[in-house]
Amino acid sequence: MANLLTILRMILAFIAIEFLFSGHPAFAISSVFITLFVIILDGLDGYVARKLNEQSKFGSVFDILGDRVVENIYWIAFAIMGSVAPWVPMVVVTRGILTDGFRSIALSQGYTAFGSSTMMQNKICWFLTASRFSRAVYGVAKTLVFLLLIIAYIPNYTHYDAISVNSFVLYADIQPYLITTADILVYITVGMCVIRGIPVLIESKRFLNDDKQ
Repeated sequence: MANLLTILRMILAFIAIEFLFSGHPAFAISSVFITLFVIILDGLDGYVARKLNEQSKFGSVFDILGDRVVENIYWIAFAIMGSVAPWVPMVVVTRGILTDGFRSIALSQGYTAFGSSTMMQNKICWFLTASRFSRAVYGVAKTLVFLLLIIAYIPNYTHYDAISVNSFVLYADIQPYLITTADILVYITVGMCVIRGIPVLIESKRFLNDDKQ
């Protein structure tokens, strides 16, 4: 069940992005709600796995893969649309490749990214990367920045006629503030992404050393 939820959120993420690219105001607005549901599912699949006792190494890896797919397609789409600079998805994708690559070494030795068999043994590293608090804060940050980037740039994503333009008159007054807030959140979220990845690289040293023995 938990893995099905992971698949569902990946599919919905693609639908949300397709709606943004459609150029239709109603679809663009709908993508806001779909994106919110995608983020909710991100936390729900782990909860369901614990409640139904479906936790496994495959589930742990698949959950992370789902995170990567969702996170990357949103950042890449925003970069294509001009909502964020190209360096943003470059940093996020590179961080994901590095951390997941080193995590695969730990997995080969019986350790997972999160849970009771987590590779994060150092308490500080565990808190920054694997603790529920850290994951929740990062999840909230992603939720806010993704939603705000969509809302702030909706007129830029859509093609509307003279009638619908009138509905954006009030919106146009606050759009600059929304964009500024979104830009700040982009830096905060990407910064958290990088900071949460560094402990994985630090902890991976012992698995690399074990692999040499």
